[in-house]
Parts: sequence; C-alpha cells; structure tokens
Amino acid sequence: MGEDAGLRVLVVGGGGREHALAWALARSPRVAEVLVAPGNAGTAREPGCRNVAIAAEDLDALLELAEAEDVDLTVVGPEAPLALGIVDLFEAAGRRILGPRRRAAEIESSKVFAKTFMQRHGIPTARFEIASSAERARAVLAEWSPPLVIKADGLAAGKGVIVATSREQAEEAIAHLFGGGLGVPVGRVVIEEFLEGEEASYIVLADGERFLPLPTSQDHKRRDEGDEGPNTGGMGACSPAPAIDAELERRIQERIVLPALRGLAAGRRAFRGFLYAGLMITPAGEPIVLEFNARLGDPEAQALLLRLEGDLAEALLAACEGRLAETTLAWSEEASVVAVLAAGGYPGPARRDDPVLGLDPPEEEGLKIFHAGTRLAEDGRVLSRGGRILGVAARGPTVGAARERVYRRLAGIRCEGAFYRRDIGWRAVLRETAVPLAAGEGE
Repeated sequence: MGEDAGLRVLVVGGGGREHALAWALARSPRVAEVLVAPGNAGTAREPGCRNVAIAAEDLDALLELAEAEDVDLTVVGPEAPLALGIVDLFEAAGRRILGPRRRAAEIESSKVFAKTFMQRHGIPTARFEIASSAERARAVLAEWSPPLVIKADGLAAGKGVIVATSREQAEEAIAHLFGGGLGVPVGRVVIEEFLEGEEASYIVLADGERFLPLPTSQDHKRRDEGDEGPNTGGMGACSPAPAIDAELERRIQERIVLPALRGLAAGRRAFRGFLYAGLMITPAGEPIVLEFNARLGDPEAQALLLRLEGDLAEALLAACEGRLAETTLAWSEEASVVAVLAAGGYPGPARRDDPVLGLDPPEEEGLKIFHAGTRLAEDGRVLSRGGRILGVAARGPTVGAARERVYRRLAGIRCEGAFYRRDIGWRAVLRETAVPLAAGEGE
C-alpha cells in the first residue's frame, strides 16, 4: 500500500456529527480503522469503526489512547475539547490532529472575543454591547429596544443564546445567565441587535492559509415546527442553503471567510480545521455573521457528509499539513436533508434509557441513520441517552425529494416520548414548488 495507506484514525466525540465523520472516514480506501471516543450505538455497529470508552473532555486519556494505538490522525468533533486545548496537547506530543489550537478556537469559545475580532477586521456582524455584570447588562437594556439577542460569553452546548422579544424576557435572560441558570458561571454576556432575514451555515476546511468550501447548508435551531419554541442544538438541516446562490457565496468568501482566516493568522491564531460561519442573510441579500464555530456543525455535518463523494481522509490530512492548495473535494449534485429524533423533554431534562426500535431494515443508497444520544445495552438493544437521539439523512434530486425519503424512514422508528420536526427544509421546498411567473404576468 502507498504512503499513509492503512491509516488509523481517532474521532473524538459521541454525537451525530462524530458518527458522520467516522462513517465518512471509514469509507476512505486509505483508512484501516476508525476509533471513536466515546462514540455511540451507531459507531459501535459501524463497519470499520471501534468505540473506546473515553470522554471527549479527558484530554490526557485521549492522548494516551492515540499513542497506545499508534493513531495516525485525530479528528476533533465537538467544541469543548478544542476550547480545553486538545490540539495544543497533541501537537506538543508530536501527534497529528485536525482542529484549531486553543487560541484559535476562541473564535467560538468566547463570544466577546469573536465579536470584537469581527469588529476589528471589518467582518459584518450585528451591533453589540458587552456587559460584565447584571447591573451593566440592565443599563444596556434601558438604552436598547427589543427584540434583542443575549449571549453567554463561553460555551453552553447551544443553550447560551436567548432571543428576547420583550423587555421582561430580556430581564429574565440576564437573571438566568448571571444567576447560574446554565449550570456554569457566566462572567460576561453579549447583548446584540436582533437581525431579520434567513439563516444559513457556511463551513470551510482550512489549513491556516487556504480553505476548501463545503456545500452550503441551513440548520433548524428551534424545537418546534414553523421555527417556534426554544433554541436547541439543531433539529435538522438541509443542503444546499436556499438563500445562497453562487454570487452570494463569492461575497461570503471575500467578506467573511478570507478576512477571518487572515485576521486569525495575523494574531498568531492560525486556524486549521473546520471554520463555521453562522449567517443571517438579510432581506437586502447581505450576509451578516451571527457567530463563528471552530468545528463542523451538528446536524449540518450529517447532511453535508452524505453528499461527499471525495476522500475525506486525504482532505483532512492535507489540512493538517498545510497543503490544501493541492487538494479538492467532490460533492454530489443531489440535495440532502437530515431530521433529528429527540428525546421527550429536549432541550430541557429529557427521557433516557428508552429502547429505540425500527433501526434494523437495511439502509437504502443515499440514506443513512446517524446516531447521537444512543448506547448499546448488554443485550444488544439500542437505548436512548437523552437529548438528540439520532438523525435520519437522505439525498434526492431536490430538497423536497430528499425530505420525503427522510420522513418515510423516520415513520418506522419508534422510541417512547421521542419527537421530530416535520418541516425540515421548508424554505427550500417553498422555493422549489413556487410557480414562476409567465412572461407578462405580474406587470
């Protein structure tokens, strides 16, 4: 076998994104085995993959694993180990790992750093104020009119952003965040203007200087249909994003991605890994950055990697080694959709340990079940672990066609109390089904 043939890869994390990464990497002809720490029931049953019971935040144990198993490449899925400095630790030990170092990961781990960084480098973002106490936050509220967006400075597993449509809700959000409502101390919050428009996700693979764009995608953050209810980690996604055409994508690259990568490098925070720009596309068609993430989105990763036709292992190695200029990634022209099955009670305290049934029929070409909050019982049953249980992803000639495949498959999966949104990709479907005006109509 050629150079780097028979690669041993470690994927850090145990959610749907990590199942998708492990699945895509195991399909590479260059990869011999994928270890997943800690993984889930899906990765435990995935051909070419093996779970290792080590938490994603246990950095020392992960390094020991990489050395004991002679891992050739480690890929970090979630944000917490990046913020803790897993990349710094592995690189100091001479281990090849994909992800930004701790200082570069601050683009996600600190909302204050991200907003001031965007301000310095002319990257379009919403007007904002920073408050280091509840008293200062209330003073800002007295000067601003709702709706407002209030964000905890640090990582909060997707639950640290509150949209307040009234002054009372804003006051409650301030009390909740500074009062320890997230379960962790919050020292600062960002208060920013609420932007109208359509959200989209734009993710690139970067090697510190250059980048490869992934297809566009659109997350569905709210729990309930019609984009109602509380924010979640994501209830589903579709790709491509209906609001981004080729010209807008060019502007996103020129005005957002390149300035971000150059600004990080200039500040000695060169970024290697997946850089995710969460965007609001305004009614005027302008892209505004809502947030940066330092890793693949979840559930966007599931929709995107189902469209991948290239060799993910080769691209990730190239990003690690600073040679993306000589690498390409091929993608299916088909659209994709993923819908998430969540445990009852999510995004609050959720049901656990319920059997997940209906997983066994063989999957069709272009359709995949990506596990997240699942575990294997001793008797081989798949049990829920709370939160987002799994995502069903499918490709199709249109978002609407892909969505039909997803919901047909979801209808056969059963888990007590679990639920899912039935309108994932609704904006794209509306565009696909809109009847264009004939010549002369509407004048």
